[in-house]
Amino acid sequence: MLAAPWVGTHAQGKVAGGKPITLIVSYPPGGGADLMARTIAPKLEAALGQTVVVENKAGASGQLAAGQVARAAADGSVLLLDASSFAVNPSLFPKLPYDSATAFTPLAVLATFPNVLVCTPSFEAKSVKDVIRLSKEKALNYASSGNGSAQHLAGALFEQRAGVNLTHVAYRGGGPAMNDVMGGQVPLFFANVASSLGHIKAGKLRPLAVTSALRARSLPDVPTMAEAGVSGYEVLEWNPILGPAGLPADVKATLVAAIRKALEDAEVLGRIRQLGGDVFADASQQSAGKFIATQQALWAKVIKDRQITTG
Repeated sequence: MLAAPWVGTHAQGKVAGGKPITLIVSYPPGGGADLMARTIAPKLEAALGQTVVVENKAGASGQLAAGQVARAAADGSVLLLDASSFAVNPSLFPKLPYDSATAFTPLAVLATFPNVLVCTPSFEAKSVKDVIRLSKEKALNYASSGNGSAQHLAGALFEQRAGVNLTHVAYRGGGPAMNDVMGGQVPLFFANVASSLGHIKAGKLRPLAVTSALRARSLPDVPTMAEAGVSGYEVLEWNPILGPAGLPADVKATLVAAIRKALEDAEVLGRIRQLGGDVFADASQQSAGKFIATQQALWAKVIKDRQITTG
């Protein structure tokens, strides 16, 4: 009886009364979003003092997972760990099963990951300037993991900023696309740093430029696009955590504090850097919302201007 008041007060301080939190990942096991979820989940458990369960719900470019979270109770027991496609989908798909602007509470952007423009080792272009020059002399192809994918959009923005036209070759996934670039069937690919780093070090791919504003820690000798002569170009892949709309202020504050504590963990930081990324500069609820809105505006313009579709 004496312990009862303490137990009640302690439970009230936890999210959803202390019941397990489900972190729904919008992509399959083994991908970048899944790796981030499984890296951060144990640290969130420790920070919150309650169980965090990772659940993969892949499909429809993240729409299935996002839809489930949008419909969930606004108590913090169900959260979404998504990818940068969250900011692309509103412009890429004519109709979503939720309103991206109003159905969610952005809690944090965990980390950002640059892409890297790579080419077949035997490709005649030795720099980005060579790619631009050659593209004006003949048709050049670039591969992607599919229409509307991060690699496709990276190429579309490159065309826009560099003032060139390339031919997009869509594959069913990043693996087949990268294999054909290594094999010489298609010369160019805007690859994920984490998945391409081993091939770059093995000499199977040649890096030309990274797509971030600063050089990638894992590729210190590779210039940025700005250094390579393409100004105003930055493409990042990133992972946000969002809850349903209407989360109470105290729940938001608790979750944001736990996420920030998890991101300060040396093991988490090391894993993110191992994957070629960096922890988001300000992992606060306010900055996450602003960043996502900026990304939505960027890709809405690119998709409209380049007439990109999923077909």
